[in-house]
Amino acid sequence: MTKENNPFQALEKIFHEPSRLAIMSALCAASSGLTFSELKQECDLTDGNLNRHLKVLKESDVVRIEKAFVDDKPRTTIFLSTKGLDRFNDYLEALTEIMNQTRAALPKTSKSNAIGIAGKKATA
Repeated sequence: MTKENNPFQALEKIFHEPSRLAIMSALCAASSGLTFSELKQECDLTDGNLNRHLKVLKESDVVRIEKAFVDDKPRTTIFLSTKGLDRFNDYLEALTEIMNQTRAALPKTSKSNAIGIAGKKATA
């Protein structure tokens, strides 16, 4: 396989981190963005952890963050950028291709003769 058609080349590390994968997935389902609190709850993250991941995503131009006052209270809303959506979609396509290739390469086994990681026959 050449470098040009190697799906591993499209696996961007920025999205491969589990919390950032959750953030991006949540934002994909929210066309009008999510407030900081909604995103924090959706992804089960602490304030500090979400802030850290959003900083990385914002610096990479994959999210846009708007701060405003609503009823005299500060509100931070996070949106997926167009560039972010394109890059994340490319990442998901590459991940899907890798998963399909891996599934195709797996040996066909049944539960009764499956080999465990340690090389021992698994018990059903």
